[in-house]
Amino acid sequence: MTIPEGLGWVRNKAGGPEWLAALPGLRDECAARWSLRLGPPFAYAFASLALPAELPDGAPAVLKIQYPDAESAHEATALARWNGHGAVRLLAHDPERRALLVERCVPGSPLHDLPMEAALDAVVELIPRLWVPAGPPFTPLAEEAAGWADRMPGKWERAGRPYERRLLEVALGLTADLVSSQGVQVLVNQDLHAGNVLRATREPWLVIDPKPLAGEREFSVVPMIRGKELGHSPAAVLRRLDRLSAGLGLDRDRVRAWTVVQTLAWSIDAGTVFPDHVEVVRWLADGC
Repeated sequence: MTIPEGLGWVRNKAGGPEWLAALPGLRDECAARWSLRLGPPFAYAFASLALPAELPDGAPAVLKIQYPDAESAHEATALARWNGHGAVRLLAHDPERRALLVERCVPGSPLHDLPMEAALDAVVELIPRLWVPAGPPFTPLAEEAAGWADRMPGKWERAGRPYERRLLEVALGLTADLVSSQGVQVLVNQDLHAGNVLRATREPWLVIDPKPLAGEREFSVVPMIRGKELGHSPAAVLRRLDRLSAGLGLDRDRVRAWTVVQTLAWSIDAGTVFPDHVEVVRWLADGC
């Protein structure tokens, strides 16, 4: 089996090479357990091995074998909680193998195939359906954000101080204000960008690959604002911030603040710096 290039980052993680080596066996065990006919892996896979599957009755599905990180630990629980409303249906789950069998979106084209305004219209229709009440076992956003704040200074130092200190100070200050003043806690998705919303037949658009948390609604649009899939410029980021805040009835200042915090927290991973993330933070910190 050919491992998608997008999973190459796992080799630098503790236990990553062993997980990659185990994937062919895990794939075969899942295929046998659920009587699946499998195709070659999706080339775009990044956080898990994902393969097109055919169920015994011929229905299309996707087999996902997750890299066992904390962010995706409760993906199956989130999909079960949504129960197909705005997200792909969970068909089966093997916690021991970190394997999920989920509905396949057909035709499966991503939201970013649309012009930005049409994509934002779809997001405004979709996201409120995902705001279901949330508590345990989902990690609280406050806890996750506190972890970002603890790790950011060290990651910044180890990466050679790749951006100005003022951005770090802004993000840390905003985190302290945000975590203690949240609104009602709902199920939110850390990775809801325009590549993780696919065109389907059962519904016009369905969410895939959630990284769920329990947090306030304002956090839920952060990845869509930050994501370069719908354009990467100050004007595009500002338009997404304004359109989604207004269209969803969210507090714009809190949406902006959460975008600064999470985007800077995710701007460095294992020593790799993502300049596009830093640019978004700089644009927002400088007056968007």
